[in-house]
Amino acid sequence: MNPDSILSRLKAAPTRCSTPVGAAFSRDKDHDFTLQSLSKMEKRRSIKFTISSQYFIYFGVLGIFLPYFNLYCYNLGFSGLQIGVLSGLRSVAMVIFPLIWGLLADRFNIRRPIYILCNIVSTTVWVLFLLTVEFWPMLIITVFYGMFYAPIISFLEAVTMDVLGAEKKSYGRIRAWGSISFIVMVLVLGKIIDLYSVDIILVLILAGSLMLAVISVGIPAIQPTKKDLLAPGASSLLEKRVIVFLFCAFLMLVSHGAYYGFFSIHLANMGYGTTFIGITWALASTAEILVMIKSDRIFSRFSLENVLFFSFLVAALRWMILFFAQSVTLILLSQVLHAVTYGTFHMASILYIDRLAPEKAKTLGQAVNNALTYGLGLMVGFFVNGYVYEITGSFTLFLMSSLIALAGALLFKSHQLAVRRR
Repeated sequence: MNPDSILSRLKAAPTRCSTPVGAAFSRDKDHDFTLQSLSKMEKRRSIKFTISSQYFIYFGVLGIFLPYFNLYCYNLGFSGLQIGVLSGLRSVAMVIFPLIWGLLADRFNIRRPIYILCNIVSTTVWVLFLLTVEFWPMLIITVFYGMFYAPIISFLEAVTMDVLGAEKKSYGRIRAWGSISFIVMVLVLGKIIDLYSVDIILVLILAGSLMLAVISVGIPAIQPTKKDLLAPGASSLLEKRVIVFLFCAFLMLVSHGAYYGFFSIHLANMGYGTTFIGITWALASTAEILVMIKSDRIFSRFSLENVLFFSFLVAALRWMILFFAQSVTLILLSQVLHAVTYGTFHMASILYIDRLAPEKAKTLGQAVNNALTYGLGLMVGFFVNGYVYEITGSFTLFLMSSLIALAGALLFKSHQLAVRRR
């Protein structure tokens, strides 16, 4: 072989090899990066699935409890006041214990253990409802059950916000699984109760709670970024605009006390069966799902203030319809309005308090909002409606609720106009 030819090949060899080696190294890096990205995406999807399944089961159990537990108590012979007291105690728990458990979770970084503990203990305590039909034992059981049941949803919401991060606008898609489960349960359970009896709800709630407790072990151990509930900036929650909003939201949930506490009893007294009662609750949740799916479009077109004000007005209209309604058509129409009285109001409230609260007090802002509305507001609504029910019956409850929602609307709007004038 020609030496010159061999020499020329040796000189050319490094040049030919250098590019493929560099390219291979680059491809290896890209491949590793792609694998890491895929691994993170798979893990994220797995966590989202776990959270979605917990929403599904939690609200499935709620779909048994909310429409039928008070009806179960009514069939036991409890008075309207006694039913109102039991419902009110659950609301007291919703005010106090999420804040207590949340403070412990943030301070000691034990959110996941507390979440699992509350699921297991609340399930265990629920077994006691199977052992008595007397009011006072059930009152005591309700207190202990509420201590551990109350923080479950707030912890689940907090984990969901952490997992979603910058994708918080997609919250509605995950939360919708809960509404779907709620619909399925109220529809199926109405027929089951017609075939058997309302007593079966105790066993079904126990079974659902047990499933939730088992799956709760899969909750991710994501710790909150803020460790102190009394962080700097919390004093801004005492500003007038925040107080006015929270008070109006409180009135909105007080007006819902008649619905959540006595709607099923109201329909039963009018002669409707449990299958129809289940259909009405399912229709309300279906309407709620539709607005959750379209939440991005709603809030890009309308301001939060306008959505909140409109929700107040629709609530006043809805309760007034139930005050007059005795026909199937009007009752079902009132349930469609749940899309606004709960769906848009709930989402707008979360976004509005998030906007009003400073960065260092956003978690506290949401906690206070939940405590004063779904906690204290419903508690007052249950107690007041339980007392009034004994005197006037169920129709008057919805007239009173309509006026309360209207008062919230007028106060909220008048404050907004005053702010604009200033």
